[in-house]
Amino acid sequence: MTIRLNGEPHEIAGPVTISALLADLNVDPRRVAVEHNLVIVKRDRYDSVMIGDGDEIEIVNFVGGGTEGTEGDGDGGDGGNGTSFNSETQRHGAIGLALVGD
Repeated sequence: MTIRLNGEPHEIAGPVTISALLADLNVDPRRVAVEHNLVIVKRDRYDSVMIGDGDEIEIVNFVGGGTEGTEGDGDGGDGGNGTSFNSETQRHGAIGLALVGD
């Protein structure tokens, strides 16, 4: 059967739980959020929510924080402590989201 996984068609063997899908994709359920047919699913329901033919699943991975480095003049625009940041969001310590597979 076919589902839409992060906007793309994806074949699965049959109806499965969110936990089973994550395991099949080698995705750590502690590091993602899952949306099933436009509804965010709480992690404690991953074992009971079934995914059926035509369902839409979005899996997002949590990302955040800066990276250590000494690029350019050594301060990475951080005031001199050697930490550079990947984005303005990360500079302020917020957690961002990225689609799994991106």
